[in-house]
Amino acid sequence: MNLDTYTLLKDLTGADAPSGYEKEAREVLAGYLKAAGELSTDKLGSLICRQQGSAVAPKIMLAAHMDEIGFMVKNITSGGFIKFLPLGGWFSQVLPAKRVKVKTARGPIPGVIGSKPPHLMTAGEQKKPLAMEDLFIDIGAGSRKEAERFGVRPGDPIVPVFEFTVLKNPDLLAGKAFDNRAGCAVLTKVLHKLKKEKHPNTVYGTATVQEEVGLRGAHTAAFEVAPDAAIILECRIANDFPGVDAQDIYSRMGKGPQITFHDPGMIPNRKFRDLVVKTAKEENIPCQIYAVNTGGTDAGVVHKSRSGVPSIVIGVPVRYFHSHAGILRRSDFEQVVSLVTEVVKRMDDAVVSGFTE
Repeated sequence: MNLDTYTLLKDLTGADAPSGYEKEAREVLAGYLKAAGELSTDKLGSLICRQQGSAVAPKIMLAAHMDEIGFMVKNITSGGFIKFLPLGGWFSQVLPAKRVKVKTARGPIPGVIGSKPPHLMTAGEQKKPLAMEDLFIDIGAGSRKEAERFGVRPGDPIVPVFEFTVLKNPDLLAGKAFDNRAGCAVLTKVLHKLKKEKHPNTVYGTATVQEEVGLRGAHTAAFEVAPDAAIILECRIANDFPGVDAQDIYSRMGKGPQITFHDPGMIPNRKFRDLVVKTAKEENIPCQIYAVNTGGTDAGVVHKSRSGVPSIVIGVPVRYFHSHAGILRRSDFEQVVSLVTEVVKRMDDAVVSGFTE
C-alpha cells in the first residue's frame, strides 16, 4: 500500500463526492483502509474502520467527513442552461467562470458557471453581490432537449474541477476538496501507523457523510460506534494572507496543527484538550490554538451523542476555504498525523475515564 502523502492526497481529492454523493470517496478510502482494520458502513453511508489495539476499551473515534461542497442540478432552461442548488456553503462571488463537471448516469459532462457580465448590468446590479439563483452552468447545449440527450437530469450532482498541483515550493500543495479529504488522509495515515504500533484501546476510523449540509453523517456514525472519546480530524482556516490585519491572523500555515479551543458548535472537554497540548509539547510538535466564532465540525454533534462524548478537533491549516481550490503545507499535515498518533497511544482506559471524573 502506497501511503506517500502526495499520492494519497491526489487520490482522495481526485474523487468527486459532494454531500449525499460520497460513493467515489468512500471507495478510495476503503481501498486504503482495508489493510488497517475491519470495514463496515452505517445506513447513511459513513465508512467505519475498526482497529483493535491491546484492549477492547476505551473506544476511540477518529472522524473525518468525506463529502465536499458541490451543487445539484435543479432544472434545465429552455435554452439548455443548467440552474443549480448549492450543496454546502458557497460564496457566490467566487463562482463565475469556474469549471465544473455534471456527474450524469452516462458519465461526466464539463461545464462553466456563467453569469451576466458587468457590461450588461445596471449600476445598481454592479454594486450588489451576485445572487446564487442568477448563476447558471453552460454545458454547450442549445436547448433543454439537447441537454437531456447529453444525459443531464434534475438531481445530478455537480462538482468543481481543479487539478491537484504541487506548487513551486514542493511543501505547498493545491487541490480541491481539502475540506475535508485532508482530514481523511490524516485518518488513513494514523490508522496505518497505529497498526504497526501499540495502542491501549480500540480505534474506529470513521469517514462521515453529509457534513457540509448539517453534520448528518456524524449523527448516525457516532450512534453506531458509541465512542468513549472522539478526535475530529479537519482542515481549518488559515487566514495568513493579504487583507487581514496582523493582529487578526489566528492561524498560519507552517505553524503546525490547529487545536480547537472554541467554535460555535463545541467547547472541547478541558482535560482532553490539555492532554493534546501536553502531548504536542512532549513530542516537540508545534501547534496553534484555534478559537473562533464561525464555522463548525462533526464534533458539534458527536460530543452530544448518547450521554456525551469527550471530543476535540485537530486540524490542518488550509487557505481559501469553500472555493474551487485550497492550499496546505505538507509539513503541517505530517505534524497532524504525528500528533494524533501520539495522543491515541496515550488514551488508555484510565486516561479516558479521567476526562469525565
